[in-house]
Amino acid sequence: MEETTQDSNKVTKWVPQGRTFRGGGGGRVHPPLHDHGHGQTTSSYQYHYQHHQQQQQPRYFRHHHNPFQNSNGVGFFGQNQHLQGNPPLLPLPFPPPVPMIPFQVSSAVFFHQSTQNQSLRSKTHFHGPSWKKNTHPVPSSSSDRKIAAALEVYEEGVQLKLMPANVESRGSDINPQALVVARRPDRGGVEGRVISLLANHYCVQFNPSQRIFHYDVEILPSPSKEVARLIKRKLVEDDSESLSDACPAYDGRRNLYSPIEFRDDNLEFFISLPIHTTKSPLEVCDLVGVNHQKVKLFRVNIKLVSKLDAKDLNNYLSTEGLDKWVPLPQDYLHALDVVLRESPTEKCIQVGRSLYSSSMGGGVELGGGAIGLRGFFQSLRPTQQGLALNVDLSATAFHESIGIISYLQKKVEFLHDLPRRKTSSLNSDERKEVEKVLKNVRVFVSHRHAVQRYRVQGLTQEATEDLWFKDRDGTKLRLVDYFKDQYNHVIQFRNLPCLQISMSKPCYLPMELCMICEGQKFLGKLSDDQTAKLLKMGCQRPRERRAIIDGVVNGPFGPMSSDQVKEFKLEISREMTRLKGRILQPPKLKLGEGGLKMDLAPSRLDCQWNLYGSHVVEGTRIERWALISFGGTPSQKSNIPRFIHQLASKCDQMGIFLDKSTTICTQFEPIQVLNNVSLLESKLKKIQKMADGKLQLLLCLMEKKHKGYGDLKRIAETRVGLVSQCCLHSNLGKLSSQFLVNLALKINAKVGGSTVALYNSLPSQIPRTLRHDEPIIFMGADVTHPHPLDDFSPSVAAVVGSVNWPSSNKYVSRIRSQTHRQEIIQDLGEMVVEILVDFMQEVTKLPKMIIFFRDGVSETQFYKVLKEELQSIRNACTKFPGYKPLITFAVVQKRHHTRLFPDENDPNCKLFANDNVPPGTIVDTVITHPREFDFYLCSHWGAKGTSRPAHYHVLWDESGFTSDEFQKLVYSLCFTFVRCTKPISIVPPAYYAHLAAYRGRLYLDRPESVARGTATAVSRAGPPKAAPLPKISENVKKLMFYC
Repeated sequence: MEETTQDSNKVTKWVPQGRTFRGGGGGRVHPPLHDHGHGQTTSSYQYHYQHHQQQQQPRYFRHHHNPFQNSNGVGFFGQNQHLQGNPPLLPLPFPPPVPMIPFQVSSAVFFHQSTQNQSLRSKTHFHGPSWKKNTHPVPSSSSDRKIAAALEVYEEGVQLKLMPANVESRGSDINPQALVVARRPDRGGVEGRVISLLANHYCVQFNPSQRIFHYDVEILPSPSKEVARLIKRKLVEDDSESLSDACPAYDGRRNLYSPIEFRDDNLEFFISLPIHTTKSPLEVCDLVGVNHQKVKLFRVNIKLVSKLDAKDLNNYLSTEGLDKWVPLPQDYLHALDVVLRESPTEKCIQVGRSLYSSSMGGGVELGGGAIGLRGFFQSLRPTQQGLALNVDLSATAFHESIGIISYLQKKVEFLHDLPRRKTSSLNSDERKEVEKVLKNVRVFVSHRHAVQRYRVQGLTQEATEDLWFKDRDGTKLRLVDYFKDQYNHVIQFRNLPCLQISMSKPCYLPMELCMICEGQKFLGKLSDDQTAKLLKMGCQRPRERRAIIDGVVNGPFGPMSSDQVKEFKLEISREMTRLKGRILQPPKLKLGEGGLKMDLAPSRLDCQWNLYGSHVVEGTRIERWALISFGGTPSQKSNIPRFIHQLASKCDQMGIFLDKSTTICTQFEPIQVLNNVSLLESKLKKIQKMADGKLQLLLCLMEKKHKGYGDLKRIAETRVGLVSQCCLHSNLGKLSSQFLVNLALKINAKVGGSTVALYNSLPSQIPRTLRHDEPIIFMGADVTHPHPLDDFSPSVAAVVGSVNWPSSNKYVSRIRSQTHRQEIIQDLGEMVVEILVDFMQEVTKLPKMIIFFRDGVSETQFYKVLKEELQSIRNACTKFPGYKPLITFAVVQKRHHTRLFPDENDPNCKLFANDNVPPGTIVDTVITHPREFDFYLCSHWGAKGTSRPAHYHVLWDESGFTSDEFQKLVYSLCFTFVRCTKPISIVPPAYYAHLAAYRGRLYLDRPESVARGTATAVSRAGPPKAAPLPKISENVKKLMFYC
């Protein structure tokens, strides 16, 4: 076999042995690269590797194709036969490039921003011209006219109309050049008792004089990631002289990093590897045939991209000149991250930024065809102590490597007895369910020695016994006869469909001859039982978790097991980072006036309190309510009168009035009613009509958890106008006091009450920044996205806002659907306007300050979210003439991997040395950002596992908070959550936004068949326009119905 190279017209013979050839000189002409408009390359690395160079990016930074998407039916290494110990895992689909705007501003602009935290209250960064009352343009659309006409509010007796929606203030535009993330206003907070802690950050020392040479690697034909690493390994072994005897680090894609410069800037090699292949005698598909082993030749082009200098990173981490804006040298940081991941990646299964191995505790069967594997997360971060490697324990679910038939037995309920029903076929609904379970799963065949892996695209419409195909001669063959004649295998499950493994041509695989490949992340939705087992795998107490993490870092899979660490002159600490934290004092709480105690100060270590002998701060009167039971045994139904009596008595003890008699008699319906949407709606409307349309609450008892729960909530809150509370019949058997208290708190909150308030209001706690006569609104926002396998459904955004001051414990919400997987909130401005109107109606004036907590944003999205959503908030404020509040914009992160452990040698940690850190533990030094305003706050008590502190990152602050002020504000708010009597893990506005967004997802009434039917076409053409959510009833929308 021959191949013509492009550097000359001569023909190079393939050599069967695994030898390495070096190509000709530097005059080689590169094959043209096709640019499909993706722009420059960005990796999955959390800092989004990107060059900050003024010159144009070279073309080899553009992914002109996806080198990780192998065609169906073609593979290099098979199940259980991977070469040289590589994990048997096909790479996950590579995410599309995400452009990131670098933080580039002039020094003058930075000075403008750097003074924001020290500014006086009257100052603002937005000095735009005021509105002119005589220049209001006419609204251009009917919706604008409705908004302008309907949203009328009153302030101090003066009627105030909102500006039309199409009017914008020129002064409200935020100059993107001026957007610099807020700097830390001081050297950190000082309030609280100091304690010694350890954090799972391992200090990484690098040589400031060490240069790193970055090379672009192009391999043709494009291999899988595993094969690319084999090629790199063979290249280093066979032609180290050309690489100057270096030990480079490779990311398996296009980036190769070396501590020394190669002999030439342009290198070309030919690498031959033995690859198992199969030549098929069938025309329709390469799925059966005789095995062959041949040598496959790869052309490797290596070209110098840049010479990276460590000085920029050293300057960024330096404590000198913190008032100067310095860009993060992401290119050098990314290079070091690749170096530290080189060895773990070769030994473990990589899923995102985590690595998994069966050697770390073995696989745990989760049931339903899933197994759980333990692994570890690893990420390089810039911190105040310098570079730090964040390592944490992780666990995730993988598909169990078993036969398809056995897998379906475990996974699909109606196929548990599949071996005994070989002659049974699948009806239409059953076939759709099986197809949903198997789609996108990778399999290999077991009837012959083969290494190909195939991705299941769907199922055949016909049963296996009805499938025919044509061979190369055009002869029509029956599939079951072919396998009997060719392999002496009699197909047993003839009435089941075959797996379809190609989207473009008929490629069939009988189910019973297919095995699921190892190392595939389980992308399906886990059941409650599976989730509980998986959580238990990663639920270690602090001392145990700390020992496991230390073992990973210093073990055979850790970053220090790599030869590259020494080559690049890196030194990694073998111990966790020691640092000082502080424990903030819990706030004093205000209770209702009718109880024995009207205030309390949480004194327990876990900061929990109870309402024994006390009333909620604001109890409601529920005089008209009803109860409906879905299913339940006669014994369970007999518990209902006792339940009603005890619930009403408990409410009375807590200062909540719940009439002991329902407005209408208890309604009993079979559980099957929840399966019928129209019937369910008619039943709820009937109940509302029987109560003259004045029900305050509908209590729903269910026999078991049911998928109709979402329909019940949607119909009640959007079609009927009912606030509902659901609970299971099983909880009524042994009514505990705690269950009744929790139920009463949720009911009270949903109908307009509140649990506690701060005894010392926020203005009295933070007098320098907050004032009683200048109200503040706390807002929270979150976006929830559909399941990873769903490429059709819209995302759901929710924004909540407090509407009482200074208590700030009641919130209204706005929920919108938006483009599929769109993280930026598209209708944020409109939602903020509506919430501000609600605030003004309750407080009679607009807030002087907006404190906005944004949930669900990763570090790579900080700039984009700040740039677009801050502008949306500003534009919303311009709808009110002359209104320019101070805005503080903070991101709340829970999905991070920083953990805090008590230092057992510290006397101050004696009470919790073997437990989690107590509520109020705060860290804003050493492991936090070297320049920006962030901190870790563990505001809750971790009863199980190891507590995860919330990470707050203030991106914008016009209010001038000090570290102590903002930390105290956040911690105090965590005590005001309405559903429990303990501080929660994240600030309530963010928590409420999360709950509201989840409620909005329940409103998406989209049949599964519609969502799946055109998924492929939709994904190719782009996500569809999001259908709007149903409108929430007027008598429900201002209540906290989502709690």
